[in-house]
Amino acid sequence: MKKDNLLDDIKQIEPLLRDIPKHWDAKTAIMEMKNNNYKQWKQMEWIGFYFQYLCENRLKAIMQLQKPRYGKTSFDGLLSCAWDFKAHPINNDNHDVPANDREATKKAISDYGSTGIILALGKITYNDEDRSFQKWHTELKGGKSKFEKHRIERGAWSRLRKMSFDLEEIVFIKVDGSTLKKCGSFQEGFRNSDGSPRRAKVLLKLNKLTTEIVTLKEIQKPSER
Repeated sequence: MKKDNLLDDIKQIEPLLRDIPKHWDAKTAIMEMKNNNYKQWKQMEWIGFYFQYLCENRLKAIMQLQKPRYGKTSFDGLLSCAWDFKAHPINNDNHDVPANDREATKKAISDYGSTGIILALGKITYNDEDRSFQKWHTELKGGKSKFEKHRIERGAWSRLRKMSFDLEEIVFIKVDGSTLKKCGSFQEGFRNSDGSPRRAKVLLKLNKLTTEIVTLKEIQKPSER
């Protein structure tokens, strides 16, 4: 097992994230990703992918992106330990954040001492009652996806789309063996569309984490606050 250098990583990462925009508009964010050939611009859950896009652009100078990899699972970036980039709304009652594959996370902890999550917290707005944004996004993608067609065939309900995200805070979460004891499992027992079992993911329970969370303010020098 390598020495845990997660806090040293944070000190390198933090200055590069200070200029993250505070307001993310759905159409503007999607068009920015599309115009820069970011492959995830078609995703309905655009907020998480937009934050990943922002992090990759700012951290590519110091991180190896899409590493380490364990089988089919990769982390978003590697510095002295493995990192993932996530975004989560704070204006709802759900304090659980799905993270990476559980087995891959355990292997990364064994290899690097811990893994880290850069988590953007903010308020989302839904304002797509007339489905105008959904129609706009569908047309931009060139039509309905196979997933969307299957949903319509099943008669499943179509969720309202997220229209904006107002960033309130970025925090860093340390994930090691003790953290995993406070986490749940996500997708365990679920099936893929082909019937194969989905691999369980780590489910972060934010209301159970205390010392594992480090805020940007806590690591900035007093003169920088």
